[in-house]
Amino acid sequence: MKAIIFDFDGLIIDTETAWYEAFKESLNFYQAELPLEEFAKCIGTDDTVLYEYFRKQLGESCNTEEIKLRAYEIHNERMASVQAREGVKEYLQEAKRSGYKIALASSSSREWVTHFLGELSLLSYFEVIVTRDDVEKVKPEPDLYLKALNDLNIEAREAIVFEDSLNGLNAAVAAGLKCVIVPNQVTETLNFEKHALHLKSMAEKSLVEVIRHIENLENSTLNNS
Repeated sequence: MKAIIFDFDGLIIDTETAWYEAFKESLNFYQAELPLEEFAKCIGTDDTVLYEYFRKQLGESCNTEEIKLRAYEIHNERMASVQAREGVKEYLQEAKRSGYKIALASSSSREWVTHFLGELSLLSYFEVIVTRDDVEKVKPEPDLYLKALNDLNIEAREAIVFEDSLNGLNAAVAAGLKCVIVPNQVTETLNFEKHALHLKSMAEKSLVEVIRHIENLENSTLNNS
């Protein structure tokens, strides 16, 4: 194992729960509802699917920009004071001490990611940061992770990914990566498959324990093949 790759939104900080609540409140203004299962489809990717849902609910004349602006105002208020999710900083410190390369692959913009990492004093941990500004297609396509691997100059078998969403998991698997799922409040009920490990939070196991678990799985697979 040579590298650890992190998702950002919903994993390092729980922006996703705040976004869900913000869009739900924004849509309520138009007497429409936003079920969690519909919002979950856009987690880890862009908002195309979400805006299509808005149009289905409100008709083609619905103003998605207006809905988005309302949601942004609500979200900004709720994200005024941000905190990293439980165990995140400890994982980054442990990875750095152990000599692993550390990267981030996010469907969000570079400006968005670096702003929050800077506020959390976590930016310096990352050797490579890949965002939607660097690729043609975001998650669930593998482009972000393939570029991260290329920038790290490693092979997929030499890294593990931490994700919180189905779109992120599918992107990691498509890139040939082993993926650890650490869901948040809005993704914890999703049906995750093909992941190497599922954690309630990063505080559940140390990074060393996670890596040992994955290496044991690989050894077991090799011995049985």
